[in-house]
Amino acid sequence: MPQLRTELEVRTPAERGPGRVWQAGPAVDAVAPAAAARPTWVGYARCSTAQQELDSQLDALKGVGCEPIFAEKISTRVKVRPEFAKAMEYARTIKVAVPHQRVIFTAHEMKRLGRGAAEPLAIAEELRRHDIELELLSGPLQGISNPSGHGAALFAFFAGMAESEREYSWEKSPEGQASARERGRHGGRPKVLGCRQPTWHQPPNRP
Repeated sequence: MPQLRTELEVRTPAERGPGRVWQAGPAVDAVAPAAAARPTWVGYARCSTAQQELDSQLDALKGVGCEPIFAEKISTRVKVRPEFAKAMEYARTIKVAVPHQRVIFTAHEMKRLGRGAAEPLAIAEELRRHDIELELLSGPLQGISNPSGHGAALFAFFAGMAESEREYSWEKSPEGQASARERGRHGGRPKVLGCRQPTWHQPPNRP
């Protein structure tokens, strides 16, 4: 528009102008975004019953800098754990929004992640696919865990050990004993079957 020609001031570099041959300027190196100095730790704490406490887990997660921390009191036998789902979604969202950001999903120990041996393996694989690291604060796999390659067999072994420990603890808990009684298993030493006292009869006199 003619009006803009008079109102706008477009400055032209001195080396450029009518009749001058265009020459490429110096190359500009692409600068990769600098990774954040501090990783994002996403914490998850869980215990099975309302009688158990979460304070020790929360203190440990806060101690390594987890922010935010998702916590709930719910059994791993419950398929849908709302706070766990929120923690996973938060970690994935951060990674998608800032791909170069280092994101670490942190739990106090492996048995806090899920039921059985298969679920912790599936969770670890899900995190790995999204380039999210898994960290355990205690147990035989303490530290940043790599459940792939040669580490997969070791991770599976300790996941199985955690499952056995969890099943033993469940059987000894009030909830486990109540569940066993509902199935007709009362525990304790087996009852001794009573025996009737044999009755002896005098044999008949023989001639």
